[in-house]
Amino acid sequence: MTQQLNQPLVSAIVVFDIDGVVRDVGGSYRRAVADTVEHFTSGAYRPSQADIDQLKSEGIWNNDWEASQELIYRYFEAEGQRRSQVQLNYETLVTFFQSRYRGPDPRNWTGYICDEPLLLKPSYLEELSTAGISWGFFSGATRASAAYILEKRLGLRSPVLIAMEDAPGKPDPTGLVTTVRQLEQQVESGTPVLYVGDTVADMYTVAKARSLHPHRCWIGVGILPPHVQTTPERRDTYAETLRAAGAVTIFSNVEELTSAQIQDLVEVSINH
Repeated sequence: MTQQLNQPLVSAIVVFDIDGVVRDVGGSYRRAVADTVEHFTSGAYRPSQADIDQLKSEGIWNNDWEASQELIYRYFEAEGQRRSQVQLNYETLVTFFQSRYRGPDPRNWTGYICDEPLLLKPSYLEELSTAGISWGFFSGATRASAAYILEKRLGLRSPVLIAMEDAPGKPDPTGLVTTVRQLEQQVESGTPVLYVGDTVADMYTVAKARSLHPHRCWIGVGILPPHVQTTPERRDTYAETLRAAGAVTIFSNVEELTSAQIQDLVEVSINH
């Protein structure tokens, strides 16, 4: 990603979310959510993918530990209990979740994370760099989890990354703005920014960044995660949810966002 002397300034900054964009988490993070809710409801309730989507469509449940906790609370509320009556320790919940997602040994991961399908190839990122487009990552995943997928699985060397520990959770735009500032060291100040995400919270993050920094062009790009592409109806419903949250365009896979598409989106947004 190092800018060479005499190269033209990049035309755009692209910041990628990771879960649902770079990797398919339908069988990992989301499976761990379902496992956790099932465990802490003593097997009475296992949320479906649609249940998890419904919760995340509210735009404030980007953290899957908190999402698991909320689903548990809502289950017991539906059974007539108040939250204060539910015996639920958050740290115990996180430990159980991580035992499924990472595996029981925190040093030697054997959990669901090991089998996450990748949704892009390193060559795609290389093509963006060749086109003069600067890129990095802002994710609600833990730094260890994000680094595992970016560095160990994709083979990237010290990519620009803002993770869970580095900034408040989405839709707070602090992490996105921080990522942009790191990438902006290579480019012209005020370069248009595209944030590529798969959730309502991602699109809300773009809107909040735009309201705080209106001098810059901010573009929200929606990606349909694999688990919503099982039927046309589910796909269309999810796409509409992203559009309603602010996505200017929707793709079925992140690699469809080519350098040419990026240029077109920037030109349309600037001239709008």
